[in-house]
Amino acid sequence: MQKKFSYPLKIEDLDQNEHKFDINADKNELVDIREILKVESVKYFNAEIYLKRHNKQNLLSLWGIVRTDIELKSVISLNNFLRYYEIPFELKFDTKATYKDIAEMNADIDADVPDIIENGTIDLADIALEQVALNLDDYPRAEGEVFDCTKYADFTEDERENPFAVLAKLKK
Repeated sequence: MQKKFSYPLKIEDLDQNEHKFDINADKNELVDIREILKVESVKYFNAEIYLKRHNKQNLLSLWGIVRTDIELKSVISLNNFLRYYEIPFELKFDTKATYKDIAEMNADIDADVPDIIENGTIDLADIALEQVALNLDDYPRAEGEVFDCTKYADFTEDERENPFAVLAKLKK
């Protein structure tokens, strides 16, 4: 299946100047984003991404901000609501490293290990989507919504029967 929302970029085409990319999803791409993120709908999606290649260190610095309006379903009321996300991010990629190289470097867990570029290409849309996916709530709820468990459970102590008394009745 061909991805509709994709902005591949060949690293070898970049010089050492700073580059700016604006990614704005159109109507069809918004549907694709909705399916990828598994949300009710995506109203707007924009990513402003900057790149700078550092050839001497074999690094690619990537930073920017993703802005999106996403319609989510509340886990409490089951009503849909709109949430605006503005997500700044910063990443580093090693332009020469392989997975084997990174595995050897990963001895120190606290080390800032750069990501790997596969086949000399990165997809700016994937990077932007990843930032949103990392910031989505696992259990979304509208602003101010609170789960009130007292509506669904009875917490009166005096009416609860002793579990050992129940077992004694079963034994008879």
